[in-house]
Amino acid sequence: MCSITSKFIFSKTGQYLKVFRPPIASCNFSQDAGYRPPTAHMHKMTDIGSRNLFSSEQDVFRETVRKFFAREVLPDYSKWEERGYVDKSVWEKAGEYGLLGVNTPAEHGGIGGTFLDAAIVMEEMAYSGAGAPALFLHSDVIMPYVWKYGNTEQREKYIPKMVMGTCISSIAMTEPDAGSDLQGIKTFARKDGSDYILNGSKMFISNGWLADVVVVVAVTNREAKSPAHGISLFLVDDGTPGFKKSWLMKKIGLRAFDTAALFFEDVRLPASALLGRENQGFYYLMNELPQERLTIGIHACAHAEFMFEETRSYVMQRKAYGKTLSSLQTVQHKLAEMKTEICVARAFIDQCIGLHLQGRLDPAMASMAKVWASELECKVATQCLQLHGGAGYLYDTPIARAFVDSRVQTIYGGSNEVLKEIIARQIVATKQK
Repeated sequence: MCSITSKFIFSKTGQYLKVFRPPIASCNFSQDAGYRPPTAHMHKMTDIGSRNLFSSEQDVFRETVRKFFAREVLPDYSKWEERGYVDKSVWEKAGEYGLLGVNTPAEHGGIGGTFLDAAIVMEEMAYSGAGAPALFLHSDVIMPYVWKYGNTEQREKYIPKMVMGTCISSIAMTEPDAGSDLQGIKTFARKDGSDYILNGSKMFISNGWLADVVVVVAVTNREAKSPAHGISLFLVDDGTPGFKKSWLMKKIGLRAFDTAALFFEDVRLPASALLGRENQGFYYLMNELPQERLTIGIHACAHAEFMFEETRSYVMQRKAYGKTLSSLQTVQHKLAEMKTEICVARAFIDQCIGLHLQGRLDPAMASMAKVWASELECKVATQCLQLHGGAGYLYDTPIARAFVDSRVQTIYGGSNEVLKEIIARQIVATKQK
């Protein structure tokens, strides 16, 4: 597995911080900071300084990210949950802290770090207990489409503003009749001279309400031999005539994570709005979905660690029958079971991160990471709420919020039922020796 041997060098560039790194020099994880204990050996699983995957320099970055969520997100989070979206100013603050586009190459206007650096932002968001703003969706799901498949003009137009937090992005895949099955998409963009006329609708679009630009998945060739050969991606700016956003959708969890339906009625798009090559969109989506599913697995595992530590703290203070709950053997055994399962998940997720850094994470393994970690997250959420008793049922407690926020993880990014089909396909396709 490749090492992360470079150091963070922070410098002000415009309104955001850039991270410069020398090339990766070796293929063994660095232990330059001496022994870095695994999660299971840490006093708390959320403490800074564990896991050989990371370096001491990245611990400094993690401290910065943790401060961002503590100072800029948590104080106003309840207000944002009530109304269904965060202040746009918090996105600009994230840009000032250098937390957007961490994994986007510097030559394309990004921070210039690695996916490992981006994973720190994902984990710290989970450790904070906040479900918004959706920094990982913006930076690690959507921005790769722009810098990988966009042309120079598109990169220069969007990437710097996306890194500064002044241009919030979303991706519109899901439709009323097409969820995890992307080949069922009906939104259509027909050619009209050099322009395209876009018609259709999208549902359950995260960041949809606040989005300044949306990557829209649309059919461009209805006569293609298969739907996969006739899908394209488009960059659609907010305010484009014919592009409308619905009401904010009320959800049982992730209530500050804005979600909307999007409607496109005879939206005229210039040829410059096409992202990448026409009719190649499905292949771009397939290339990027493993990283998206890994991000969900990373967040799910870290969120399980957060819930465990919240619960351990609670049962060590809460008294019943003259002693703390943690003194009861049934509670101790439940904590032992949860910690064991979380640490096993952590080892697998870290292995997936290491493989992804090498470009060797395949769709099946990414699907395993998402399925296993998200289902464990829901299991831990249920058990932790139970150990909180009545207090866990009060929404203002961190564990209640974590309980409802966890539930969607098995649904979005491809439902776990569909991802099991992807995993199974690889199993049965493997030839017996």
